[in-house]
Amino acid sequence: MANRLSVIATRTGDDGTTGLGDGSRLPKDAPRIAALGDVDELNSVIGLLLAESPPPEISADLLAIQHDLFDMGAELCIPGHTALSEAHIARLDARLAHYNASLPPLREFILPGGSRGAAQAHVARTVCRRAERAVVTLAATEPVNPPVRQYLNRLSDLMFVLARCINLHAGQKDTYWAGAQARR
Repeated sequence: MANRLSVIATRTGDDGTTGLGDGSRLPKDAPRIAALGDVDELNSVIGLLLAESPPPEISADLLAIQHDLFDMGAELCIPGHTALSEAHIARLDARLAHYNASLPPLREFILPGGSRGAAQAHVARTVCRRAERAVVTLAATEPVNPPVRQYLNRLSDLMFVLARCINLHAGQKDTYWAGAQARR
């Protein structure tokens, strides 16, 4: 494999622009760059969750998700490029159903937290929602492949469910939200 990145400090972004995969340049605060950055941050947060050593099945799913997010970044970096498809959404739906089946039904809202790994999954969920909002903003002005938005929507749901699974695996109970009356 040839070197893909031979120079890291290019200094070409010193003027407040960044290069896309097609060679064009955009301001660093453009909606496409914001969406790309939020997806990159989400991938990093999932990497941090993996460092918490979740159960092997969850780790394998998270690694596959990281690859998908990198592909999504490529799609956002090269206008017109398509990397995600309905098959990616179907895979997330299947994993969501699989993990949901192992959990007791929720009768109340839960607070982010529990074990450290579950708390990190909740952080990933919230970063995922931000990335989804950035993609929606981008789609208001430029074409975006619908599976990109759908993937992020499903992934945020999956991260919520994975937080519960990680707590269950750690023997940690979810923390249920209590309304103001109950907290008195």
